[in-house]
Amino acid sequence: MQAVTRGAQPERRTVLRAGAAAATTTAALWASGCAADDDGVSADGTVTIEMWHGQTDTGKKAMDSLVASFMRSHPRIRVQLGGGVLADAMLQKVTAALAAGSYPDIAYIFGSDLASVAHSPQVADLTDMVGHAGTPWTNYWVPARQAVTVNSQVRAAPALLDSLAVVCNRKLFRQAGLPLPEAGWRWDDFVATAKALTDTDGGRFGTGWPGVGDEDTVWRMWPLIWDLGGDVVADDGKHIGFGDTGARALEVVAALARDKSVYVDPKPGSEQMYQVFLSNRMGMAVTGPWQLPDILQAKIDYHVVPLPTFSGRPVTISGPDTWTVFDNGAARTQAAKTFVSWLMQPAQDVRWDIDAGSLPLSRRTRDLPAWHHQENDTEGLDVFTKALDSARVRPVHAAYPQISQALGQAVVAVLLGRSSPAQALRSCAADANAALLIPR
Repeated sequence: MQAVTRGAQPERRTVLRAGAAAATTTAALWASGCAADDDGVSADGTVTIEMWHGQTDTGKKAMDSLVASFMRSHPRIRVQLGGGVLADAMLQKVTAALAAGSYPDIAYIFGSDLASVAHSPQVADLTDMVGHAGTPWTNYWVPARQAVTVNSQVRAAPALLDSLAVVCNRKLFRQAGLPLPEAGWRWDDFVATAKALTDTDGGRFGTGWPGVGDEDTVWRMWPLIWDLGGDVVADDGKHIGFGDTGARALEVVAALARDKSVYVDPKPGSEQMYQVFLSNRMGMAVTGPWQLPDILQAKIDYHVVPLPTFSGRPVTISGPDTWTVFDNGAARTQAAKTFVSWLMQPAQDVRWDIDAGSLPLSRRTRDLPAWHHQENDTEGLDVFTKALDSARVRPVHAAYPQISQALGQAVVAVLLGRSSPAQALRSCAADANAALLIPR
């Protein structure tokens, strides 16, 4: 049964993409030779900076409020919000702006795009800034720190933090006579549960998976691969690190496809997949905390459980995004650093997390009464927060877009029954290994 397409309101994380276009941007990033001519300093010493925020209506409203608060406490810095594009189009816009020599002071850059953007000499080094910030750098969750670190330098500030877990529809579990899963369950349990929840004639699916081959398709695979002992890139840096484990992970996908228990979303953004869940026609959705507001609005009786594992050890993935600062001269760069440093602090971070739908960047934010209140009022939110203890991130590696593209094609081939896991992984390895041999 075809899912009903959601209306015009876009999701905050429309596409969890790998920046496939990033492979072609390096030369353009290096082509930008100088900072913007306007130093942004007025006669009275006020510095004006421009931020390309990349947010939809909800995130934009939250950022408007934060900017207003910042400018009240920092009257010598003016922050102008702009950009005109959502986050999934930001890489292309920033790349063009850098090539033209007219770029913002701050931009919202996907973490998976940072390695390519950081090739530009106009990207500021924030290592010293985070080392002297009010919250110790080590108090931030490991995924938040790793996602902004390139070659041991902090090249951006963490802007958003999330994690993956499984959201279950209690009503469908009751109808199927199934107990709700608990922490410590295995992928075999997931496959069996999805099969038991499926009613092909009634148009009900056990679970769903994005079927476009983009990053939304791919990033769900990494927790399986990591749990099996694999990695994105091997220690030698010349080969993928999931040559064997990738095929085993794809067996889970193949089992779901054989059982016809998985709804394969054919369109980018996973809108149709989520709409199937929100219309009580899907038992389990592997998703993040950003989906909880829609689930609550749809009045779904739900339960959140950590991802299954093969080993019994908890593991998940986080896809942090960044506030990347660009060098437009000393005054504007310092003002931009002041603003993003302020945003990262718990008092502001908790406002952003609650209003825009993120998880706390640091343990200090997590420990605030406001966040505890948010967790108490939102079923399952604490599961996503606790998952940060075991979350890993994709490597900040210039070849990642090509690796992701190759793995995405493999996942789709298995989902659609066009290839076995072993065959799909061999094809993936050939393309991804070739990308890793390209000098960077």
